[in-house]
Amino acid sequence: MDFTFTEEQTALAELAAQIFEGSSPPDRVVEVEASDDRFDRALWDELAAANLLGVAVPEEHGGLGFGMFELAMVLQQQGRAVAPVPLLSTLVMGALPIAQFGTADQQARLLPGVVAGETVLTGAFQEWGANDPLRSSVRATQGAEGWELSGSKPAVPAAHLASRIVVPATVDGGLGLFLVDPASSGVTIETAETTNRELHSEVTFESARASQLGDTLHGADAVAWILERVDVAIAATAVGCCERATEMMAEYTSQREQFGRPLSHNQGVTLRAADCHIGTDAMRLVLWQAAWRIDAGLPASDAVKVAKWWAAEGGQAVVHDVQHLHGGMGADVDYPVHRYFLWVKQLENTMGGGSYQLAALGRRIADRAKLAAGTA
Repeated sequence: MDFTFTEEQTALAELAAQIFEGSSPPDRVVEVEASDDRFDRALWDELAAANLLGVAVPEEHGGLGFGMFELAMVLQQQGRAVAPVPLLSTLVMGALPIAQFGTADQQARLLPGVVAGETVLTGAFQEWGANDPLRSSVRATQGAEGWELSGSKPAVPAAHLASRIVVPATVDGGLGLFLVDPASSGVTIETAETTNRELHSEVTFESARASQLGDTLHGADAVAWILERVDVAIAATAVGCCERATEMMAEYTSQREQFGRPLSHNQGVTLRAADCHIGTDAMRLVLWQAAWRIDAGLPASDAVKVAKWWAAEGGQAVVHDVQHLHGGMGADVDYPVHRYFLWVKQLENTMGGGSYQLAALGRRIADRAKLAAGTA
């Protein structure tokens, strides 16, 4: 693979970095974390003005028309700033499914609002128990007045901000994708603070009215299509977190002195710092591999699982080492580096941690081996 960015990609990454670095410094993050909605609306408006909220929205709806690779570049910069804005939920869980599977009317009604920063979207893809998104705890039934949903979903990000929620639900014969207005009758939202201080919600549907996403029911294949992109987005955000955390660790250990010399002069510190650098580089490598395969239309399922595994296991190793190398400062929950630990922990367990990814990857390998043995 050639990892050289195009001029457009380089300009996009630089623009995103400029906005996140300039508008989401640590004191601003603290200020937003103390707000009721945990949403940096000023930063959101800046991203909209730069058309970064439309990075992967088709051009006919006002977006830039880029792919998953470029979207991952923007999410990477969000991770570097641990910026409290609902990019993952709006652009990946909401806008991408609508752009791919929605009707022309659904796209025209919702996507321009996303690009303009007026519409927040989300998706209810996590599940209770074993967390298998292909076995939905919500059921859809079709009545005289249309579709209705019953059941509940845990850990829905930004549901308290969203204009629409994309919900996979069980129907006779499989799964379907639906759009729900969280303000409509029959929808209850119970919000709670998560590990990284975001607000996620348990959303309960009691005969709640819903619109089918698209002209026909899109089932398990469509849900799998979405989940691959969600996993890549999570990995991209984790890469950004680990990049910046490693830089902060390098700065701290170079300046902090012990016994008359910087901590970075100690061999043990140097070795752990090198591990952080190598781990982050590995995370970045498998991220770009997965995003590139998606955009190239190549089979990407294995590459996506590898990227998510590295985000979970590799990411945890990096932020743990970073925190340890900060000594007592790393244990201070108000010190900026601690937020990177919290964010990567949250990202690790979103849509399944490392063991979950390995189990899924192992099943795929075993299934292919059985298939090959049966056809040999």
